[in-house]
Amino acid sequence: MVKDIEIESVALMTGAPCKATIVKSDKKGIRFHFMNEEIEAKCENVVSTEHCTVLGNGKIKIMLIEHFMAACAICHVDAIDVYLSHFELPILDGSAKGWVELFRQNGLEGKQEKTYTLKESVSYVNGKTRMFVVPSNSLNISYMVNFNHKDLKNRWVELTESNLDEIIGARTFGYLKDLEMLQQAGYARGASLENTVGLTEDGYTTELLSEYEPAKHKILDLIGDLYLTGFNPLDYKAEIFAKEAGHTVHNKVAAILKDKIGEQE
Repeated sequence: MVKDIEIESVALMTGAPCKATIVKSDKKGIRFHFMNEEIEAKCENVVSTEHCTVLGNGKIKIMLIEHFMAACAICHVDAIDVYLSHFELPILDGSAKGWVELFRQNGLEGKQEKTYTLKESVSYVNGKTRMFVVPSNSLNISYMVNFNHKDLKNRWVELTESNLDEIIGARTFGYLKDLEMLQQAGYARGASLENTVGLTEDGYTTELLSEYEPAKHKILDLIGDLYLTGFNPLDYKAEIFAKEAGHTVHNKVAAILKDKIGEQE
């Protein structure tokens, strides 16, 4: 039996308390509701990718959707309405783990019904940044980060069958030295040791849950952003390579990719 889900937490960017109520729908799509307005989770509704992925319709905006969207992809959730008390989703522990657990505990988890093939490859190149999505017989995701940190310089990580739980549980992160500046600019006001991994000069502000956890979080972000194509990226038959990318690149590629995907039973 599917139950409505209610969860309260803090908003990572604004620091405000926020509640989400998730209701299963007979209508396909993932829709966010706030102040009697509705925004569907689609590429064409992305209005900002500064620090996080933001949807908007000219009247309202919904911030930091990527972790939630990644959880929806992982659990094959594709027909829900999400009612919010605030214009940002609850951060929970900074990963997708809390959302995945809620979906599974409340009967919302679905299963793979189709796979998706590419009509042609998609590529994005800008300076050091690269992202390629290439037709393949199966899904492979590889991501390279190059952060100013001893563990995360030119570091490649991959999504594999054995490390999916590590990707799900990989928390959001940032440089500890930038926190005060970000908060003065109105961001990261809800960041804490409970929901964010801080990168320090010689390590981290908290013990990592898995090796190279911050790099794995980039794969989580990528999965969430690519689900805005309307096609679950975990069901692609494709090789996905991202190098020194981020939300802006993810969403640019998703906007191109959505018209180049074909369904395969």
